[in-house]
Amino acid sequence: MRNRATLRDKIEARIARRRDAVFLTREFRDLGGEDQVLRALRDLVRDKRLLRLGYGVYGRAFVSRLSGAPVLDSPNGFAGAARQALTKLGVKWEPTAAEQAYNEGRSTQVPVNPVVRVEGRFSRQLRYGNTELVLER
Repeated sequence: MRNRATLRDKIEARIARRRDAVFLTREFRDLGGEDQVLRALRDLVRDKRLLRLGYGVYGRAFVSRLSGAPVLDSPNGFAGAARQALTKLGVKWEPTAAEQAYNEGRSTQVPVNPVVRVEGRFSRQLRYGNTELVLER
């Protein structure tokens, strides 16, 4: 007799199939109840398979061989993951003036902190470790 897949197994399979670095809780709503999904995601965070970046926002993670701590698995780092999360949340954003100047070659100062300009209302905080996404209006 076959073992039935648990909710956690279904969530892990869905994460493995997708190439996204960021996942929202509402993407797993069809698999089970809200409390069950949150519990399964919390278990994945505890097992260092995901990182919680903000309210309802989780990032793909892997375990560092040096420190044993979970590390965000995003090709563009936290800034890229935060921008992907904003896009999935339906928030209109654009790069700041300093970033545009650097990308166009008008400046040699490399923007270090993740900053985006958002349109409309958005009050969530997105954070990875000590780095927080800064929002400009």
